[in-house]
Amino acid sequence: MTTAQRIKAEIGLLLYPDVQLAAVHGLTDLFRIASDMSAAHGDPQAPAIRVSHWRQVVQENTVQENAAQARAGQGDARQDDTAVECVFDSHPGPAHKLGHLIAPPSLVMPARMQPMAGFAAWLTERHGEGATLCSVCAGAFLLGETGLLAGREATTHWAFAEALAARFPAIRVDSARMVIDEGDIITAGGILAWTDLGLTLVERLLGPSVMLETARFLLIDPPGRMQQPYGRFVPRLDHGDAAVLKVQHWLQATGAKDHAVPALAARAGLEERTFLRRFRKATGLRPTEYAQHVRIAKAREALEQSRRPVAQIAWEVGYGDASAFRKLFQRVTGLAPADYRRRFGVAA
Repeated sequence: MTTAQRIKAEIGLLLYPDVQLAAVHGLTDLFRIASDMSAAHGDPQAPAIRVSHWRQVVQENTVQENAAQARAGQGDARQDDTAVECVFDSHPGPAHKLGHLIAPPSLVMPARMQPMAGFAAWLTERHGEGATLCSVCAGAFLLGETGLLAGREATTHWAFAEALAARFPAIRVDSARMVIDEGDIITAGGILAWTDLGLTLVERLLGPSVMLETARFLLIDPPGRMQQPYGRFVPRLDHGDAAVLKVQHWLQATGAKDHAVPALAARAGLEERTFLRRFRKATGLRPTEYAQHVRIAKAREALEQSRRPVAQIAWEVGYGDASAFRKLFQRVTGLAPADYRRRFGVAA
Protein backbone atom coordinates (compact mmCIF):
# COMPACT_ATOMS: atom_id res chain seq x y z
CA MET A 1 0.00 0.00 0.00
CA THR A 2 1.57 3.32 -1.06
CA THR A 3 1.60 6.47 1.08
CA ALA A 4 -0.74 8.17 -1.38
CA GLN A 5 -3.23 5.32 -1.07
CA ARG A 6 -3.20 5.64 2.72
CA ILE A 7 -4.24 9.30 2.72
CA LYS A 8 -7.39 9.72 4.80
CA ALA A 9 -7.79 13.47 4.18
CA GLU A 10 -5.87 16.58 3.22
CA ILE A 11 -5.67 19.55 5.58
CA GLY A 12 -4.64 22.91 4.13
CA LEU A 13 -3.07 25.68 6.25
CA LEU A 14 -3.44 29.29 5.08
CA LEU A 15 -0.32 31.47 4.94
CA TYR A 16 -2.07 34.84 5.01
CA PRO A 17 -0.18 38.10 5.76
CA ASP A 18 1.22 38.19 9.35
CA VAL A 19 0.13 34.60 10.05
CA GLN A 20 1.69 33.01 13.14
CA LEU A 21 4.19 30.58 11.66
CA ALA A 22 4.63 28.80 15.00
CA ALA A 23 1.03 27.58 14.71
CA VAL A 24 1.48 26.64 11.05
CA HIS A 25 4.55 24.52 11.75
CA GLY A 26 3.09 23.21 15.02
CA LEU A 27 -0.02 21.93 13.28
CA THR A 28 2.08 20.47 10.48
CA ASP A 29 4.14 18.54 13.03
CA LEU A 30 1.07 17.49 15.04
CA PHE A 31 -0.60 15.94 11.99
CA ARG A 32 2.64 14.18 11.00
CA ILE A 33 3.02 12.73 14.50
CA ALA A 34 -0.62 11.60 14.44
CA SER A 35 -0.03 9.86 11.10
CA ASP A 36 3.06 8.16 12.54
CA MET A 37 1.03 7.06 15.58
CA SER A 38 -1.58 5.63 13.21
CA ALA A 39 1.05 3.68 11.26
CA ALA A 40 2.71 2.42 14.47
CA HIS A 41 -0.21 0.03 15.01
CA GLY A 42 1.23 -2.11 12.23
CA ASP A 43 -1.76 -1.90 9.91
CA PRO A 44 -0.47 -1.48 6.30
CA GLN A 45 -3.70 0.34 5.50
CA ALA A 46 -3.50 2.70 8.50
CA PRO A 47 -4.80 6.13 7.45
CA ALA A 48 -2.58 9.20 7.26
CA ILE A 49 -3.17 12.95 6.98
CA ARG A 50 -1.79 14.95 4.08
CA VAL A 51 -0.83 18.55 5.00
CA SER A 52 -0.42 21.43 2.56
CA HIS A 53 0.30 25.16 2.90
CA TRP A 54 -1.47 27.74 0.74
CA ARG A 55 -0.44 31.29 -0.07
CA GLN A 56 -2.26 34.01 -2.01
CA VAL A 57 -0.29 35.45 -4.92
CA VAL A 58 -0.99 38.29 -7.33
CA GLN A 59 -1.16 37.20 -10.96
CA GLU A 60 1.68 38.36 -13.23
CA ASN A 61 -0.57 40.38 -15.50
CA THR A 62 -1.93 42.23 -12.47
CA VAL A 63 1.60 43.06 -11.30
CA GLN A 64 2.34 44.60 -14.70
CA GLU A 65 -0.94 46.55 -14.64
CA ASN A 66 -0.14 47.83 -11.14
CA ALA A 67 3.26 49.04 -12.27
CA ALA A 68 1.69 50.83 -15.23
CA GLN A 69 -0.93 52.41 -12.97
CA ALA A 70 1.73 53.53 -10.50
CA ARG A 71 3.72 55.17 -13.32
CA ALA A 72 0.56 56.90 -14.47
CA GLY A 73 -0.25 58.02 -10.93
CA GLN A 74 -3.54 56.10 -10.85
CA GLY A 75 -3.44 54.96 -7.24
CA ASP A 76 -2.70 51.85 -5.25
CA ALA A 77 -2.05 48.37 -6.56
CA ARG A 78 -5.09 46.23 -7.28
CA GLN A 79 -5.51 43.04 -5.28
CA ASP A 80 -8.59 41.59 -6.97
CA ASP A 81 -6.88 39.43 -9.64
CA THR A 82 -5.25 36.90 -7.34
CA ALA A 83 -4.71 33.17 -7.07
CA VAL A 84 -4.11 30.83 -4.12
CA GLU A 85 -1.27 28.39 -4.65
CA CYS A 86 0.16 25.43 -2.75
CA VAL A 87 3.68 26.18 -1.49
CA PHE A 88 4.23 23.05 0.66
CA ASP A 89 2.89 19.51 0.41
CA SER A 90 3.69 16.67 2.81
CA HIS A 91 2.68 14.11 0.16
CA PRO A 92 3.37 15.72 -3.24
CA GLY A 93 2.09 14.08 -6.37
CA PRO A 94 -1.63 13.32 -6.34
CA ALA A 95 -4.20 16.01 -7.08
CA HIS A 96 -5.34 18.06 -4.11
CA LYS A 97 -8.63 17.19 -2.47
CA LEU A 98 -8.90 19.59 0.44
CA GLY A 99 -11.10 18.20 3.18
CA HIS A 100 -10.23 20.81 5.81
CA LEU A 101 -8.77 24.33 5.65
CA ILE A 102 -7.37 26.15 8.68
CA ALA A 103 -6.89 29.90 9.19
CA PRO A 104 -4.19 29.97 11.93
CA PRO A 105 -3.69 32.81 14.46
CA SER A 106 -2.29 36.19 13.45
CA LEU A 107 0.82 37.91 14.82
CA VAL A 108 -0.98 41.28 14.78
CA MET A 109 -4.09 42.51 16.54
CA PRO A 110 -7.35 42.13 14.56
CA ALA A 111 -7.57 45.87 13.94
CA ARG A 112 -4.29 45.66 11.99
CA MET A 113 -5.12 42.54 9.99
CA GLN A 114 -5.22 43.21 6.25
CA PRO A 115 -8.49 42.66 4.33
CA MET A 116 -8.25 39.33 2.55
CA ALA A 117 -11.06 39.28 0.01
CA GLY A 118 -9.11 36.94 -2.28
CA PHE A 119 -8.59 34.34 0.42
CA ALA A 120 -12.19 34.73 1.59
CA ALA A 121 -13.54 34.07 -1.90
CA TRP A 122 -11.27 31.05 -2.29
CA LEU A 123 -12.40 29.66 1.07
CA THR A 124 -16.04 30.12 0.09
CA GLU A 125 -15.45 28.15 -3.11
CA ARG A 126 -13.70 25.33 -1.25
CA HIS A 127 -16.51 25.24 1.33
CA GLY A 128 -18.99 24.90 -1.53
CA GLU A 129 -17.00 21.90 -2.73
CA GLY A 130 -17.30 20.20 0.66
CA ALA A 131 -14.27 21.42 2.63
CA THR A 132 -14.62 22.06 6.36
CA LEU A 133 -13.37 25.55 7.28
CA CYS A 134 -11.48 26.03 10.55
CA SER A 135 -9.89 28.94 12.40
CA VAL A 136 -7.74 29.56 15.46
CA CYS A 137 -7.82 32.77 17.49
CA ALA A 138 -7.81 35.81 15.15
CA GLY A 139 -8.16 33.49 12.17
CA ALA A 140 -11.90 33.78 12.87
CA PHE A 141 -11.77 37.27 11.33
CA LEU A 142 -10.70 35.71 8.02
CA LEU A 143 -13.59 33.25 8.20
CA GLY A 144 -15.86 36.17 9.06
CA GLU A 145 -14.98 37.78 5.73
CA THR A 146 -16.50 34.80 3.91
CA GLY A 147 -19.95 35.52 5.38
CA LEU A 148 -20.33 31.82 6.17
CA LEU A 149 -20.33 32.43 9.94
CA ALA A 150 -23.50 34.56 9.79
CA GLY A 151 -26.09 33.16 12.17
CA ARG A 152 -23.64 30.59 13.55
CA GLU A 153 -21.84 30.21 16.86
CA ALA A 154 -18.10 30.87 16.73
CA THR A 155 -15.25 31.49 19.14
CA THR A 156 -12.02 33.47 19.11
CA HIS A 157 -9.55 34.68 21.73
CA TRP A 158 -11.50 36.15 24.63
CA ALA A 159 -9.71 39.49 24.18
CA PHE A 160 -10.91 39.70 20.55
CA ALA A 161 -14.52 38.62 21.11
CA GLU A 162 -16.01 42.12 21.20
CA ALA A 163 -14.09 43.17 18.08
CA LEU A 164 -15.29 40.08 16.19
CA ALA A 165 -18.91 40.70 17.22
CA ALA A 166 -18.65 44.37 16.28
CA ARG A 167 -17.15 43.70 12.84
CA PHE A 168 -19.49 40.79 12.06
CA PRO A 169 -22.73 41.36 14.04
CA ALA A 170 -24.44 38.30 12.52
CA ILE A 171 -21.97 35.94 14.25
CA ARG A 172 -23.03 34.55 17.63
CA VAL A 173 -19.69 34.89 19.41
CA ASP A 174 -19.09 32.63 22.43
CA SER A 175 -15.61 33.27 23.80
CA ALA A 176 -16.08 31.01 26.84
CA ARG A 177 -15.54 27.87 24.74
CA MET A 178 -12.18 26.75 23.40
CA VAL A 179 -13.56 24.87 20.36
CA ILE A 180 -16.94 25.18 18.65
CA ASP A 181 -17.56 22.40 16.14
CA GLU A 182 -20.40 23.22 13.75
CA GLY A 183 -19.64 20.26 11.52
CA ASP A 184 -18.61 22.09 8.38
CA ILE A 185 -17.05 25.02 10.27
CA ILE A 186 -14.85 24.69 13.38
CA THR A 187 -13.49 27.65 15.35
CA ALA A 188 -10.94 27.54 18.19
CA GLY A 189 -10.27 30.26 20.75
CA GLY A 190 -6.87 31.11 22.21
CA ILE A 191 -3.53 31.66 20.49
CA LEU A 192 -2.37 28.15 21.44
CA ALA A 193 -5.76 26.57 20.79
CA TRP A 194 -4.28 25.18 17.57
CA THR A 195 -3.44 22.14 19.72
CA ASP A 196 -7.13 21.71 20.61
CA LEU A 197 -8.20 22.14 17.00
CA GLY A 198 -5.46 19.83 15.73
CA LEU A 199 -6.44 17.04 18.13
CA THR A 200 -10.12 17.57 17.30
CA LEU A 201 -9.33 16.94 13.63
CA VAL A 202 -7.10 13.97 14.45
CA GLU A 203 -9.94 12.39 16.42
CA ARG A 204 -12.34 13.05 13.56
CA LEU A 205 -10.02 11.64 10.87
CA LEU A 206 -7.90 8.99 12.60
CA GLY A 207 -10.00 8.05 15.61
CA PRO A 208 -9.94 8.66 19.38
CA SER A 209 -7.14 6.22 20.20
CA VAL A 210 -4.70 7.90 17.79
CA MET A 211 -5.78 11.31 19.13
CA LEU A 212 -5.05 10.27 22.72
CA GLU A 213 -1.68 8.75 21.78
CA THR A 214 -0.77 11.99 19.99
CA ALA A 215 -1.80 14.09 22.98
CA ARG A 216 0.23 11.88 25.37
CA PHE A 217 3.30 12.06 23.13
CA LEU A 218 3.08 15.87 22.92
CA LEU A 219 2.23 16.20 26.65
CA ILE A 220 -0.87 18.29 25.93
CA ASP A 221 -4.45 17.98 27.15
CA PRO A 222 -7.04 16.38 24.87
CA PRO A 223 -9.78 18.69 23.52
CA GLY A 224 -12.50 19.71 25.95
CA ARG A 225 -10.91 22.64 27.77
CA MET A 226 -12.88 25.84 28.32
CA GLN A 227 -11.47 29.28 27.52
CA GLN A 228 -13.65 30.84 30.22
CA PRO A 229 -11.22 30.44 33.16
CA TYR A 230 -8.48 32.27 31.25
CA GLY A 231 -10.57 35.33 30.45
CA ARG A 232 -10.15 38.67 32.15
CA PHE A 233 -12.59 41.52 32.65
CA VAL A 234 -11.52 44.33 30.33
CA PRO A 235 -13.83 47.33 30.90
CA ARG A 236 -14.78 49.59 28.01
CA LEU A 237 -13.29 52.99 28.76
CA ASP A 238 -13.15 54.60 25.30
CA HIS A 239 -16.90 55.14 24.83
CA GLY A 240 -16.77 58.93 25.24
CA ASP A 241 -19.45 59.28 27.96
CA ALA A 242 -17.67 61.30 30.65
CA ALA A 243 -20.41 60.85 33.27
CA VAL A 244 -20.34 57.04 32.95
CA LEU A 245 -16.52 57.01 32.84
CA LYS A 246 -16.43 58.91 36.14
CA VAL A 247 -18.55 56.18 37.76
CA GLN A 248 -16.42 53.41 36.23
CA HIS A 249 -13.26 54.93 37.65
CA TRP A 250 -14.90 55.14 41.08
CA LEU A 251 -16.07 51.51 40.92
CA GLN A 252 -12.58 50.32 39.98
CA ALA A 253 -10.94 52.40 42.72
CA THR A 254 -13.31 51.17 45.45
CA GLY A 255 -13.60 47.57 44.32
CA ALA A 256 -17.29 48.15 43.51
CA LYS A 257 -18.26 47.39 47.10
CA ASP A 258 -20.98 50.04 46.95
CA HIS A 259 -22.87 49.84 43.68
CA ALA A 260 -26.36 51.01 44.61
CA VAL A 261 -27.88 52.59 41.52
CA PRO A 262 -29.17 55.77 43.25
CA ALA A 263 -25.68 56.53 44.59
CA LEU A 264 -24.05 55.81 41.22
CA ALA A 265 -26.56 57.97 39.37
CA ALA A 266 -25.94 60.80 41.81
CA ARG A 267 -22.20 60.48 41.31
CA ALA A 268 -22.75 60.69 37.55
CA GLY A 269 -25.09 63.66 37.98
CA LEU A 270 -27.87 61.90 36.08
CA GLU A 271 -31.44 60.81 36.71
CA GLU A 272 -31.57 57.08 37.50
CA ARG A 273 -33.30 55.92 34.31
CA THR A 274 -30.99 58.04 32.18
CA PHE A 275 -27.98 56.72 34.07
CA LEU A 276 -29.01 53.08 33.61
CA ARG A 277 -29.60 53.58 29.89
CA ARG A 278 -26.31 55.40 29.31
CA PHE A 279 -24.28 53.04 31.50
CA ARG A 280 -25.44 49.96 29.61
CA LYS A 281 -24.95 51.65 26.24
CA ALA A 282 -21.40 52.67 27.18
CA THR A 283 -20.23 49.50 28.94
CA GLY A 284 -22.49 46.76 27.58
CA LEU A 285 -23.40 45.81 31.17
CA ARG A 286 -25.87 46.80 33.87
CA PRO A 287 -24.23 48.45 36.92
CA THR A 288 -24.81 45.32 39.03
CA GLU A 289 -23.17 43.09 36.41
CA TYR A 290 -20.27 45.52 36.07
CA ALA A 291 -19.75 45.52 39.83
CA GLN A 292 -19.77 41.72 39.89
CA HIS A 293 -17.04 41.58 37.26
CA VAL A 294 -14.91 44.08 39.19
CA ARG A 295 -15.31 42.06 42.40
CA ILE A 296 -14.60 38.72 40.74
CA ALA A 297 -11.46 40.19 39.17
CA LYS A 298 -10.29 41.16 42.68
CA ALA A 299 -11.14 37.67 43.93
CA ARG A 300 -9.19 36.03 41.07
CA GLU A 301 -6.11 38.04 42.03
CA ALA A 302 -6.45 37.09 45.70
CA LEU A 303 -6.86 33.40 44.88
CA GLU A 304 -3.83 33.49 42.58
CA GLN A 305 -1.53 35.42 44.92
CA SER A 306 -2.50 34.26 48.43
CA ARG A 307 -3.53 31.28 50.53
CA ARG A 308 -6.25 33.14 52.40
CA PRO A 309 -9.46 31.13 52.93
CA VAL A 310 -12.14 31.49 50.25
CA ALA A 311 -14.65 32.79 52.80
CA GLN A 312 -12.22 35.54 53.82
CA ILE A 313 -11.61 36.54 50.20
CA ALA A 314 -15.37 36.60 49.60
CA TRP A 315 -15.82 39.02 52.50
CA GLU A 316 -12.86 41.18 51.37
CA VAL A 317 -14.34 41.71 47.90
CA GLY A 318 -17.79 42.53 49.25
CA TYR A 319 -19.73 39.26 49.63
CA GLY A 320 -21.03 38.41 53.08
CA ASP A 321 -22.39 35.06 51.93
CA ALA A 322 -19.48 32.79 50.96
CA SER A 323 -21.84 30.25 49.37
CA ALA A 324 -23.36 32.88 47.09
CA PHE A 325 -19.85 34.08 46.20
CA ARG A 326 -18.78 30.55 45.21
CA LYS A 327 -21.79 30.16 42.91
CA LEU A 328 -21.21 33.53 41.26
CA PHE A 329 -17.47 32.90 40.88
CA GLN A 330 -18.12 29.58 39.13
CA ARG A 331 -20.72 31.14 36.84
CA VAL A 332 -18.27 33.86 35.75
CA THR A 333 -15.06 31.82 35.51
CA GLY A 334 -16.31 28.29 34.89
CA LEU A 335 -14.39 27.02 37.96
CA ALA A 336 -15.09 26.82 41.68
CA PRO A 337 -12.75 29.11 43.71
CA ALA A 338 -10.76 26.14 45.08
CA ASP A 339 -10.32 24.66 41.58
CA TYR A 340 -9.31 28.07 40.23
CA ARG A 341 -6.62 28.37 42.91
CA ARG A 342 -5.27 24.90 42.17
CA ARG A 343 -4.94 25.74 38.48
CA PHE A 344 -3.70 29.32 38.62
CA GLY A 345 -2.41 29.90 42.15
CA VAL A 346 1.24 30.93 42.43
CA ALA A 347 1.48 31.45 46.21
CA ALA A 348 3.72 29.01 48.01
